[in-house]
Amino acid sequence: MIDLYTWPTPNGRKVSILLAELGVDYRVHAVDITRGAQHSETFAALSPTRKIPLLVDRETGLTLSESNAILLYLAEKHRRFLPGQVAARAQAISWLMWQGAALGPMAGQAHVFLHDNPGRAPFAEEKFHATVRKLYAVLDRRLEGRSHVCDSYSIVDMACFPWIARHPRHRVALAEFANVAAWYRRMSQRPAVQAGYHVPFHRDGVPRA
Repeated sequence: MIDLYTWPTPNGRKVSILLAELGVDYRVHAVDITRGAQHSETFAALSPTRKIPLLVDRETGLTLSESNAILLYLAEKHRRFLPGQVAARAQAISWLMWQGAALGPMAGQAHVFLHDNPGRAPFAEEKFHATVRKLYAVLDRRLEGRSHVCDSYSIVDMACFPWIARHPRHRVALAEFANVAAWYRRMSQRPAVQAGYHVPFHRDGVPRA
C-alpha cells in the first residue's frame, strides 16, 4: 500500500495522475499547505524538506519526496510510462528535468506575481510573464508533429500538464500556442488525468484550452 501526502498543486497533481494511470491503490492524506500543515511535527518527521507531495511505499519501506523523483520511482517500479531504450529514456529524463528546473519554478513565480499579488511588483510581473511565455514556446516547438512530449505518453506529459493547466494564472491564451493547446486537450480527455487532477479533493475543474 502507498500513502500519498499531497495538496491540489501542480506538483501534487502530477503524482496522483500517475497513480491513477497505473491503477495503483493508495491512501490519500491531505496536507493543507495554505494553513502551514507541512510544518507540523508529524509531517516533518516524515519529510525533512517539509514539502508535498510525499510518498510512502509500505511495500518497499521507501519514503520519498520531490515530485519528479516520485514519478521516476513509480515508473521504474511498475515499468510503465518511461522508455526502456537508453537513448529514449535519456531524452525523457532530460525533458523531466526541464520541467523541474524551468517550467515549474518559473510558472510558480508567475503565480506569485501575476495571480496572487497583481500590481505590487510590475517589473517582476513583466519578467515572469515573458519568461513563462518563452517556456510555452519551447514546449510548443517540441510538440510540433508530436502527440506527446516524448515518443510516447510518459511521466513527462504528466509532469508538465498540471503546470500548463494553470495557464489562466500565467495570463497565457493557449490558442497562441497551437501545439500546446492540442496536446493539452488530449491530456484533458484522459480519464486518469481527470481523476488524478482532483486529488486530494475536487477543488476546481480542469481549465479549458
